[in-house]
Amino acid sequence: MPSENGISQDDAFTPALEWASRIRDREVSPTEVVDFYLERADRLNPKLNAYITIAHEQAREAAEQAEKVLAEGRVSSELPPFLGVPISIKDLTDTAGIRTTKGTAAFGERVPDADDPVVAKLKRAGFVVMGKSNTPEFGIGSTDPLAYGPARNPWDPELTTRGSSGGSAATLAAAMCPISHASDGGGSIRLPAATCGTVGLKPSRGRVSAAPGAQSMQVQKGPCARTVADAAAFLDCLAGYEPGDGFWAPAPERAFVDEVGRDPGRLRIAFMTDLDPTPTHPEYREAVRATAKVLEGAGHEVFEGGPTWPDLELTAKFIWAFSGQLTALEDKMPPLETLDPTIRDLMEAARQIPLKGYLQAESDIAAHARKMVESFEEFDVLLTPTVIGPPRRIDQLRDADGKPIGDSNVGQFCWIWNSTGQPAITLPLHVDSNNLPIGIQFVGRPADEATLLRLSGQLEVLLPWGDRRPPAS
Repeated sequence: MPSENGISQDDAFTPALEWASRIRDREVSPTEVVDFYLERADRLNPKLNAYITIAHEQAREAAEQAEKVLAEGRVSSELPPFLGVPISIKDLTDTAGIRTTKGTAAFGERVPDADDPVVAKLKRAGFVVMGKSNTPEFGIGSTDPLAYGPARNPWDPELTTRGSSGGSAATLAAAMCPISHASDGGGSIRLPAATCGTVGLKPSRGRVSAAPGAQSMQVQKGPCARTVADAAAFLDCLAGYEPGDGFWAPAPERAFVDEVGRDPGRLRIAFMTDLDPTPTHPEYREAVRATAKVLEGAGHEVFEGGPTWPDLELTAKFIWAFSGQLTALEDKMPPLETLDPTIRDLMEAARQIPLKGYLQAESDIAAHARKMVESFEEFDVLLTPTVIGPPRRIDQLRDADGKPIGDSNVGQFCWIWNSTGQPAITLPLHVDSNNLPIGIQFVGRPADEATLLRLSGQLEVLLPWGDRRPPAS
């Protein structure tokens, strides 16, 4: 049923770029769009807990400012590309005047004075911050922070969204916003996106600057999006070198959004379905093979194969290296005894790692990452499952002492690409026998988001997902 402003509930799943076009053409106003999504968030969030904070006052004020920009009468090409379009921001990332908890009770009343540089760029692109999406404490683990409760999957609220951008994926999947900001340090964009049935893009290392702060070798910020074009246009808003960056991806040949719809050409695509020691769920394995058949039918050269995968020892070293980095932040964190058992265990383990062991782990990971990248001389794109099986029930995520159980190895196809720095995208190409989304991951050569976006755009036509609606939406 249409609302008074002509926006109906069927419009909730409208892509962000389409909203931007409708706003520029004065078909709807920024205030109408923001109020529409605020109403949905107020109605749906109590059962999904995808937002930790809904920023009613700030969102409406920003929407009013967007209307003033429109009233200036500038031509469409001079307007910010996403003027008046609502967005959710992961609650790890500072937002001026809006509570930012980082998933911890100790920061429950923390309101930053300044935006994170990424948020500042998104605002300059015209986005209106709707609120802060749920995330585990300091972004570690599944999205079930003890202080704020678990984010629930819009396809089945008894199931997890995984993490750590679980709230980002859920706010989008349930259409409580048309696009979401997220971040990925070991699969944290791709795992929730695959679980909730959205597009999730991890950019190349250095594609998005962290200026004026220090850059991370592992963590990249990117989108959960409804369409490939939305993901590409989001990346266009953030990409670019900033003076002082220690590393950066080379500038693209053209805007990323312009890659979507271009012919990808005939690509060599390798695919993998299983890794030791945990096999992939049969339905997920078959989804990869079905995708491979579609790609072969589209004219690509597709074969089973891929790089030599890290063994369990190297996986453990990745966790050591990540944990070791936490110790550098310890003085800025709440007292250890107040933190989630997940973080306490990681911090305590990190303290036991000698300096030599930490440096050796970093060296071993870098050496294997080089071999992984070199393997892409044999193919253009690698196709894998994003996750290896269906999401767990939320009540199965922790034991009686609150420690995490049962969902720790689902992202074994994801974390290594944070070490290599290569771009990776997950697409919601299939569903399982319970009508839950199955995400399929594509990994490109270093700094080659363009090929991934062309291929993803092709698959969006061949295996469309736009008409799927989760029951809790």
